[in-house]
Amino acid sequence: MKILKFIDKEFEEIVLIGIFSIMVVLVFLQVVMRYVFQSSLSWSEELARYMFLWIIWLGASYATKKNAHISLDFVTSRLSLKLQKTVWIIKMAIWIAFTIFLAYISFRLTYMIFERGQMSPALKIPMGYAYASIPVGVTMMLFRIIQNFITEIKERRKNHE
Repeated sequence: MKILKFIDKEFEEIVLIGIFSIMVVLVFLQVVMRYVFQSSLSWSEELARYMFLWIIWLGASYATKKNAHISLDFVTSRLSLKLQKTVWIIKMAIWIAFTIFLAYISFRLTYMIFERGQMSPALKIPMGYAYASIPVGVTMMLFRIIQNFITEIKERRKNHE
């Protein structure tokens, strides 16, 4: 139960801040190495790139949690309330279906990359770890979409009572 509360409340924030902080230090270290010592670290740029992938996909989940994704509602806002509700449900169904599709494809891709044993050039780690950011982020995003959908439905029911 505590794990679910942690994931629900703080997971994305803590992981995103941690990854971003490490990435900033790595990039700063790389700049210092290049311009001060005229030597560069072979692995820091690659690791920063992979960390950026994780930030993107976990950030998409975080944006979903906060309802911060861009939404074009200038058309739907002009519809009747009943039609707005219908359009909202259709929109959510499409978003859930697309996210499920993306999760399925990304899990297959990541599995394939791990199976092939592709290694990163500088770090010599399996490339699947970089690709794993997609299914993890998309799965978290799906969790957040469903969570927001349920919360919104409960709010709408409460307002009608």
